[in-house]
Amino acid sequence: MTLVTILISFCILGLVMLLCFNSNWKREKRDGLQKNAMSISEVVSHSVSFRPDGELLMDMAEMEKFLPVLSRNNTSDIFVVNRAGQIIVNAQGVNGTLHTDKNIPADIMKKALGGRYDDQTMLGGIYEAPCYVVGVPVTVQLSGKTQTIGAVFASVAAHSLVEYRKDILRMFLFAALAAFAVSFCMVWVFSYNMVRPLRIMADAARNFGDGNFNIRVPVTSRDEVGELAVAFNNMADSLASSEYTRRNFIANVSHELKTPMTTIAGFIDGILDGTISSEKQGHYLRIVSQEVKRLSRLVKTMLDLSRIDNGELKLCLTRFDITETVLTTMISFENAIEKKKIAVHGLEDTHPIFVDGDSDMIHQVVYNLVENAVKFTNEGGYINVTLKDMPSRIEVIIRNSGDGIAPDEIMQIFDRFYKTDKSRSKDRTGMGLGLYIVRTIIQQHGGEITANSIVGQYTEFSFWLPKEIPKSPDSQRPTTTVCAEVVETPKQKRNQVSEGETPSSGKKEQGDTEAKS
Repeated sequence: MTLVTILISFCILGLVMLLCFNSNWKREKRDGLQKNAMSISEVVSHSVSFRPDGELLMDMAEMEKFLPVLSRNNTSDIFVVNRAGQIIVNAQGVNGTLHTDKNIPADIMKKALGGRYDDQTMLGGIYEAPCYVVGVPVTVQLSGKTQTIGAVFASVAAHSLVEYRKDILRMFLFAALAAFAVSFCMVWVFSYNMVRPLRIMADAARNFGDGNFNIRVPVTSRDEVGELAVAFNNMADSLASSEYTRRNFIANVSHELKTPMTTIAGFIDGILDGTISSEKQGHYLRIVSQEVKRLSRLVKTMLDLSRIDNGELKLCLTRFDITETVLTTMISFENAIEKKKIAVHGLEDTHPIFVDGDSDMIHQVVYNLVENAVKFTNEGGYINVTLKDMPSRIEVIIRNSGDGIAPDEIMQIFDRFYKTDKSRSKDRTGMGLGLYIVRTIIQQHGGEITANSIVGQYTEFSFWLPKEIPKSPDSQRPTTTVCAEVVETPKQKRNQVSEGETPSSGKKEQGDTEAKS
């Protein structure tokens, strides 16, 4: 397509150039012929004399002397005629058929004697082919009056324009072919360099479709194609990372499903076949119940993830005390905290802080963060909880001592399926979804969560929430619903659990235990 465009451009350029040169040639020839004719007209005027009886006399010897020289120099025919159109003297620079017995047509003579004649003609048969002819009058002064005594004609063969056109066309074609050849080479090289990385990208995309994410496109330039190659490689890295986490997720889910199912099946079979005595059945049934709850949490986490991906997460807004949420969550981990001899700081001087939000979801956020803190705090370490009440928002900071998180992992901990404890030595139940869900809930409330850590010292999670959330739907947030504030007693909550209803996703019995520091 590019070569066709170049070819059409050359054709248009050639046509325009030919027309311009043709017009310029005609103008130059016309101006040259007219200038010569006027010069000769003046010479003729000065070489003319009159007898006493008024008869016109012309110095023919002088005329025949300089006219041939002028004719040859300008490659033109020059001839002088009287008022009747009869050729008196001529100089044949181009055409050798002019004779003094020829007459100029009357209509041409009329125009020439009137001031000027300029046309392409055969002069009434004098020429066998068209010529460019210019005619001017010859005037003299007689008795103080100007009289026209004849005319001077200068002509040049029209076929000389054809030769001129051929020369111009020949030069243009030579230059155009050379330019076209150079353009073809340049376009081919440019197209090859531009298309080659695109073909490599197409091949890489086909490899991606086959599950091979190790292909990368070489970046050989800094132009738009180079930027595209960089973006393509970044996409490949992202796909490879996603594939890696997907495989890890499948392995984790398989492990999480297999372990409790194996435990449940073994203990149930032992009870049924009498291997487990009746005295120990209660103990093993409690283990079975814990494994069932573990499976329930796993299923619930997957359902939460599906709701987030499908945009079905809805906020049930109420005004609640986030300080109470933090306190009740910490109390629910009292046994685990005492078992690891963890010191808890920051809750001594807390006061109620009310905020608009979905209390169940915020409870889930706090639960996940506290559970992570307890899980990864070193024996005899500390957990520091800070609540900040600011004019337009609140901030919750949870810091725990421990191994910390490496700098290259701190930016990935909120990605789905990402686990820092890949060996599962400390986190045997997580799948890498908890912090992803936590971040999503915070963002849907219009807030933000960040993580900070120093390896070998501490890990800190901090999130803030606006005190008020607009009740109107927002295209950037899920649908919000204003819910009635219902105060439930602990007994009512326990009754809900016993009747099979799912409590807040942040409660200890159904809490999401998938987050990891």
